[in-house]
Amino acid sequence: MASTTSSPGEILFYDIAPGPPVRPFAPNPWKVRYALNFKRANFVTKWVNLPDIRMTRKGLGADPVRFFADGEPFYTLPVVKDTSANEVVGDSFDIAVYLDKKYPDSPALFKHSIGLYKAFNAHIDSIFPTGGILFSQGFPFDPANEEEMKAEFCRRAGVKSWDQLNVTGEDRRKIVAEYEISLGEAAKYFQFSEGPFIGGKEADYADFIIGGWLMMLSEIVAEWKEIRTWHGGVWGRLHDALEPYRGTW
Repeated sequence: MASTTSSPGEILFYDIAPGPPVRPFAPNPWKVRYALNFKRANFVTKWVNLPDIRMTRKGLGADPVRFFADGEPFYTLPVVKDTSANEVVGDSFDIAVYLDKKYPDSPALFKHSIGLYKAFNAHIDSIFPTGGILFSQGFPFDPANEEEMKAEFCRRAGVKSWDQLNVTGEDRRKIVAEYEISLGEAAKYFQFSEGPFIGGKEADYADFIIGGWLMMLSEIVAEWKEIRTWHGGVWGRLHDALEPYRGTW
Protein backbone atom coordinates (compact mmCIF):
# COMPACT_ATOMS: atom_id res chain seq x y z
CA MET A 1 0.00 0.00 0.00
CA ALA A 2 1.39 3.38 -0.96
CA SER A 3 1.65 6.25 1.50
CA THR A 4 2.75 9.84 1.32
CA THR A 5 5.02 9.88 4.39
CA SER A 6 7.71 7.37 5.26
CA SER A 7 7.80 5.19 8.37
CA PRO A 8 10.27 2.60 9.73
CA GLY A 9 10.51 -0.55 7.62
CA GLU A 10 8.97 0.98 4.52
CA ILE A 11 10.24 0.67 0.99
CA LEU A 12 11.21 4.03 -0.48
CA PHE A 13 10.32 4.11 -4.17
CA TYR A 14 12.10 6.79 -6.20
CA ASP A 15 10.06 7.84 -9.23
CA ILE A 16 10.44 10.58 -11.85
CA ALA A 17 8.50 13.74 -11.00
CA PRO A 18 6.72 15.32 -13.96
CA GLY A 19 4.35 18.10 -13.57
CA PRO A 20 2.66 19.80 -12.26
CA PRO A 21 0.43 18.03 -11.46
CA VAL A 22 2.66 15.21 -10.28
CA ARG A 23 1.55 11.92 -11.74
CA PRO A 24 3.60 8.83 -12.65
CA PHE A 25 4.23 8.46 -16.36
CA ALA A 26 7.58 6.76 -17.08
CA PRO A 27 7.40 3.10 -18.18
CA ASN A 28 10.10 1.51 -16.00
CA PRO A 29 8.94 3.14 -12.76
CA TRP A 30 5.42 2.04 -13.67
CA LYS A 31 6.59 -1.57 -13.92
CA VAL A 32 7.80 -1.25 -10.34
CA ARG A 33 4.70 0.61 -9.12
CA TYR A 34 2.51 -2.17 -10.50
CA ALA A 35 4.73 -4.78 -8.84
CA LEU A 36 4.71 -3.00 -5.47
CA ASN A 37 0.93 -2.77 -5.47
CA PHE A 38 0.53 -6.36 -6.68
CA LYS A 39 2.74 -7.59 -3.83
CA ARG A 40 0.84 -5.36 -1.39
CA ALA A 41 4.11 -3.81 -0.27
CA ASN A 42 4.29 -1.02 2.27
CA PHE A 43 5.97 1.76 0.30
CA VAL A 44 6.18 5.51 -0.11
CA THR A 45 6.94 7.38 -3.33
CA LYS A 46 9.87 9.78 -3.32
CA TRP A 47 9.44 12.11 -6.30
CA VAL A 48 12.66 13.21 -7.99
CA ASN A 49 12.88 16.11 -10.43
CA LEU A 50 14.55 15.27 -13.72
CA PRO A 51 17.69 17.39 -13.12
CA ASP A 52 18.18 15.74 -9.71
CA ILE A 53 18.13 12.09 -10.81
CA ARG A 54 21.90 11.75 -11.26
CA MET A 55 22.70 13.00 -7.76
CA THR A 56 19.84 11.02 -6.22
CA ARG A 57 21.15 7.75 -7.64
CA LYS A 58 24.69 8.58 -6.62
CA GLY A 59 23.55 9.54 -3.14
CA LEU A 60 21.76 6.22 -2.74
CA GLY A 61 24.77 4.30 -4.04
CA ALA A 62 22.79 3.00 -7.02
CA ASP A 63 25.19 2.53 -9.92
CA PRO A 64 23.83 3.29 -13.42
CA VAL A 65 22.36 0.26 -15.15
CA ARG A 66 21.86 1.86 -18.56
CA PHE A 67 24.30 3.56 -20.89
CA PHE A 68 24.19 5.66 -24.03
CA ALA A 69 25.71 4.34 -27.26
CA ASP A 70 28.98 6.17 -26.54
CA GLY A 71 29.26 4.53 -23.13
CA GLU A 72 28.11 7.57 -21.13
CA PRO A 73 26.10 6.49 -18.07
CA PHE A 74 22.35 7.14 -18.29
CA TYR A 75 21.15 8.03 -14.82
CA THR A 76 17.46 7.30 -14.54
CA LEU A 77 14.86 5.79 -12.23
CA PRO A 78 13.39 3.69 -10.64
CA VAL A 79 15.36 2.92 -7.51
CA VAL A 80 14.01 1.36 -4.34
CA LYS A 81 15.51 1.40 -0.86
CA ASP A 82 14.29 -1.22 1.57
CA THR A 83 14.71 0.58 4.88
CA SER A 84 14.18 -2.63 6.87
CA ALA A 85 17.24 -4.26 5.30
CA ASN A 86 19.17 -1.18 4.13
CA GLU A 87 19.11 -2.63 0.60
CA VAL A 88 19.14 -0.46 -2.53
CA VAL A 89 18.09 -1.86 -5.92
CA GLY A 90 18.36 0.29 -9.02
CA ASP A 91 16.89 -1.65 -11.96
CA SER A 92 13.20 -2.26 -12.58
CA PHE A 93 13.60 -5.98 -13.32
CA ASP A 94 15.94 -6.56 -10.38
CA ILE A 95 13.44 -4.74 -8.16
CA ALA A 96 10.69 -7.15 -9.20
CA VAL A 97 12.92 -10.13 -8.38
CA TYR A 98 13.74 -8.56 -5.00
CA LEU A 99 10.06 -7.96 -4.20
CA ASP A 100 9.09 -11.52 -5.05
CA LYS A 101 11.69 -12.81 -2.57
CA LYS A 102 10.80 -10.26 0.11
CA TYR A 103 7.05 -11.00 -0.01
CA PRO A 104 6.79 -14.78 -0.56
CA ASP A 105 3.29 -14.98 0.93
CA SER A 106 1.67 -12.62 -1.58
CA PRO A 107 0.89 -13.60 -5.21
CA ALA A 108 3.99 -14.44 -7.25
CA LEU A 109 5.21 -11.99 -9.86
CA PHE A 110 7.01 -14.79 -11.71
CA LYS A 111 5.06 -17.96 -12.48
CA HIS A 112 7.71 -19.43 -14.78
CA SER A 113 11.48 -19.23 -15.19
CA ILE A 114 12.68 -15.75 -14.26
CA GLY A 115 15.04 -15.91 -17.24
CA LEU A 116 12.04 -16.09 -19.58
CA TYR A 117 10.65 -12.89 -18.09
CA LYS A 118 14.02 -11.18 -18.41
CA ALA A 119 14.19 -12.07 -22.12
CA PHE A 120 10.58 -10.96 -22.53
CA ASN A 121 11.37 -7.65 -20.81
CA ALA A 122 14.26 -7.04 -23.22
CA HIS A 123 12.05 -7.86 -26.21
CA ILE A 124 9.22 -5.55 -25.12
CA ASP A 125 11.72 -2.80 -24.33
CA SER A 126 13.02 -3.08 -27.90
CA ILE A 127 9.52 -2.75 -29.41
CA PHE A 128 7.66 -0.01 -27.55
CA PRO A 129 10.33 2.73 -27.85
CA THR A 130 10.24 2.52 -31.65
CA GLY A 131 7.52 5.17 -31.64
CA GLY A 132 9.73 7.49 -29.63
CA ILE A 133 9.23 10.61 -31.73
CA LEU A 134 5.51 10.38 -30.94
CA PHE A 135 6.32 10.83 -27.24
CA SER A 136 7.94 14.26 -27.38
CA GLN A 137 4.98 16.60 -27.77
CA GLY A 138 3.12 15.32 -24.73
CA PHE A 139 6.12 14.96 -22.42
CA PRO A 140 5.03 16.29 -19.00
CA PHE A 141 7.81 18.75 -18.25
CA ASP A 142 7.94 20.76 -15.06
CA PRO A 143 7.99 24.41 -16.16
CA ALA A 144 10.67 25.05 -13.53
CA ASN A 145 13.21 22.99 -15.48
CA GLU A 146 11.58 22.57 -18.89
CA GLU A 147 14.13 24.47 -20.96
CA GLU A 148 17.05 22.82 -19.20
CA MET A 149 15.66 19.35 -19.82
CA LYS A 150 14.68 20.04 -23.43
CA ALA A 151 18.27 21.12 -24.08
CA GLU A 152 19.55 17.93 -22.45
CA PHE A 153 17.20 15.72 -24.48
CA CYS A 154 18.29 17.48 -27.66
CA ARG A 155 21.92 16.85 -26.75
CA ARG A 156 21.21 13.15 -26.23
CA ALA A 157 19.32 12.92 -29.53
CA GLY A 158 21.95 14.85 -31.46
CA VAL A 159 19.58 17.56 -32.64
CA LYS A 160 19.81 21.34 -32.34
CA SER A 161 16.26 22.23 -31.30
CA TRP A 162 13.24 20.67 -29.59
CA ASP A 163 11.19 21.33 -32.74
CA GLN A 164 13.23 18.64 -34.48
CA LEU A 165 11.81 16.10 -32.02
CA ASN A 166 8.21 16.94 -32.89
CA VAL A 167 6.27 15.64 -35.84
CA THR A 168 2.81 16.64 -37.09
CA GLY A 169 0.37 16.17 -39.97
CA GLU A 170 0.92 13.50 -42.60
CA ASP A 171 4.41 12.76 -41.33
CA ARG A 172 3.01 11.94 -37.92
CA ARG A 173 0.27 9.74 -39.38
CA LYS A 174 2.93 7.77 -41.23
CA ILE A 175 4.85 7.20 -38.01
CA VAL A 176 1.66 6.19 -36.20
CA ALA A 177 0.96 3.61 -38.90
CA GLU A 178 4.50 2.26 -38.60
CA TYR A 179 4.16 2.10 -34.83
CA GLU A 180 1.00 0.01 -35.14
CA ILE A 181 2.97 -2.49 -37.20
CA SER A 182 5.77 -2.52 -34.63
CA LEU A 183 3.41 -3.18 -31.72
CA GLY A 184 1.97 -6.07 -33.70
CA GLU A 185 5.06 -8.03 -32.70
CA ALA A 186 4.20 -7.57 -29.03
CA ALA A 187 0.54 -8.42 -29.68
CA LYS A 188 1.61 -11.92 -30.77
CA TYR A 189 2.11 -12.83 -27.13
CA PHE A 190 -1.66 -12.65 -26.64
CA GLN A 191 -2.64 -14.86 -29.60
CA PHE A 192 -3.28 -17.98 -27.52
CA SER A 193 -4.58 -16.27 -24.40
CA GLU A 194 -8.18 -15.81 -23.28
CA GLY A 195 -7.07 -12.44 -21.93
CA PRO A 196 -7.08 -9.84 -20.70
CA PHE A 197 -3.62 -10.85 -19.41
CA ILE A 198 -0.94 -12.72 -21.31
CA GLY A 199 -1.53 -15.79 -19.16
CA GLY A 200 -5.31 -15.50 -19.21
CA LYS A 201 -7.28 -14.31 -16.20
CA GLU A 202 -4.44 -13.68 -13.74
CA ALA A 203 -1.77 -11.01 -13.98
CA ASP A 204 1.94 -11.46 -13.45
CA TYR A 205 5.08 -9.45 -14.12
CA ALA A 206 4.89 -9.96 -17.90
CA ASP A 207 1.68 -7.91 -17.89
CA PHE A 208 3.30 -5.19 -15.79
CA ILE A 209 6.20 -4.97 -18.25
CA ILE A 210 3.80 -4.12 -21.06
CA GLY A 211 1.52 -2.23 -18.71
CA GLY A 212 4.28 0.21 -17.84
CA TRP A 213 4.61 1.18 -21.48
CA LEU A 214 0.85 1.43 -21.90
CA MET A 215 0.64 3.80 -18.96
CA MET A 216 3.19 6.07 -20.60
CA LEU A 217 1.32 5.99 -23.92
CA SER A 218 -1.94 6.79 -22.12
CA GLU A 219 -0.36 9.80 -20.41
CA ILE A 220 1.64 11.46 -23.18
CA VAL A 221 0.66 10.21 -26.66
CA ALA A 222 -2.21 12.02 -28.38
CA GLU A 223 -3.22 8.88 -30.29
CA TRP A 224 -3.77 6.78 -27.16
CA LYS A 225 -7.49 6.23 -27.82
CA GLU A 226 -6.57 4.90 -31.24
CA ILE A 227 -3.74 2.74 -29.90
CA ARG A 228 -6.17 1.10 -27.45
CA THR A 229 -8.07 -0.39 -30.39
CA TRP A 230 -5.08 -1.80 -32.30
CA HIS A 231 -4.66 -5.55 -32.77
CA GLY A 232 -8.21 -6.36 -31.79
CA GLY A 233 -8.22 -4.06 -28.77
CA VAL A 234 -5.62 -6.05 -26.84
CA TRP A 235 -3.91 -2.93 -25.46
CA GLY A 236 -7.09 -1.34 -24.19
CA ARG A 237 -8.22 -4.56 -22.49
CA LEU A 238 -4.88 -5.06 -20.76
CA HIS A 239 -4.63 -1.42 -19.70
CA ASP A 240 -8.13 -1.49 -18.18
CA ALA A 241 -7.54 -4.84 -16.45
CA LEU A 242 -4.42 -3.49 -14.71
CA GLU A 243 -6.33 -0.62 -13.07
CA PRO A 244 -6.64 -2.40 -9.66
CA TYR A 245 -2.84 -2.47 -9.39
CA ARG A 246 -2.25 1.24 -10.05
CA GLY A 247 -2.84 2.43 -6.51
CA THR A 248 -2.61 6.08 -5.53
CA TRP A 249 0.25 8.57 -5.36
